[in-house]
Amino acid sequence: MDLAKTMTEAGDTLSPSTVRVWDPLVRIFHWSLAGLFAFAFLTGDEWQQPHELAGYVIAGLIAVRLVWGVIGSRHARFSNFVYGPSTAAGYVADTVRMKARRYLGHNPAGGLMVIALLLTVALISLSGWMMTLDAYWGLEWVEDLHEASAFAALGLIGLHVGGVLVASLEHGENLVRAMITGRKRSASGDDIA
Repeated sequence: MDLAKTMTEAGDTLSPSTVRVWDPLVRIFHWSLAGLFAFAFLTGDEWQQPHELAGYVIAGLIAVRLVWGVIGSRHARFSNFVYGPSTAAGYVADTVRMKARRYLGHNPAGGLMVIALLLTVALISLSGWMMTLDAYWGLEWVEDLHEASAFAALGLIGLHVGGVLVASLEHGENLVRAMITGRKRSASGDDIA
């Protein structure tokens, strides 16, 4: 959108037009997973029953998101944002130079992060469930896997938040607000829709 087109005769800047990108299911999933993960992480050794309940709800959320990743809205589908490793690496290199192209949906690094977080959180849920079964009760490797996966998720979350902040600065948009409202600035000719 041309900057001149966004100016009124009085010289006030109008808000650039926006488009809906993130559907309600994606947004509810994102914020529910974030809140439940934080709750489960903080209650792990101290409040067992709510911790386990949070884990089961998280597992259900992951299952719903996997289905929605196949049949959901355009920007929710994995086919819209899963790129090969070389594309993601190229995107990260462009980001370091602050020359990465803007994507209306997830960019290649963001898509890779979605997959990494889904797999890691699924592993946390699976290993947590295994710990409740007689066959795996008290096995140290299952508990170690559960704990290591939880800390790996924390690292991924840190990278995710950092990536969101960098992309927000680089492209001049508030991606956190976009994940709340579902709306982003309309695509321009240089953007990838």
